[in-house]
Amino acid sequence: MKCDMYLSFDGNCEEAMNYYKDVLNGKFTVTMRYSDGPPEYSNDKIADKIMHQTLVFGDGCEIKASDNFHLTLNKGNNFHVSIYTNDEKQAISYFNGLAASGKITMPFDNVFWGGKFGSCIDKFGIQWMVSFE
Repeated sequence: MKCDMYLSFDGNCEEAMNYYKDVLNGKFTVTMRYSDGPPEYSNDKIADKIMHQTLVFGDGCEIKASDNFHLTLNKGNNFHVSIYTNDEKQAISYFNGLAASGKITMPFDNVFWGGKFGSCIDKFGIQWMVSFE
């Protein structure tokens, strides 16, 4: 299992992640633009923006990030705690537990990039992403 931070930006994800890459001497292992996904997730204004990017650095450290156009970002809601597990039952249990008395922002289900994914805001206002490959 793995748990790391997921940052959200309002259009300047690429600039920020390139800065972090230089500062942290890292490398990108994944870069997916909105144009790489299904058409319903993109439009001409955001096609070249970052849908998902992973920066690795140090000894197994990762920062994941995206440009988020689905909600107004304020300091404090521009990050998620991201949990990745190889155990589907564990992923479902985590997601359901974190979503209880909170708000589901994306139901835990199959996703176009493979595996299953869901996101929610828990009853304390913390944003979570749960992934299962």
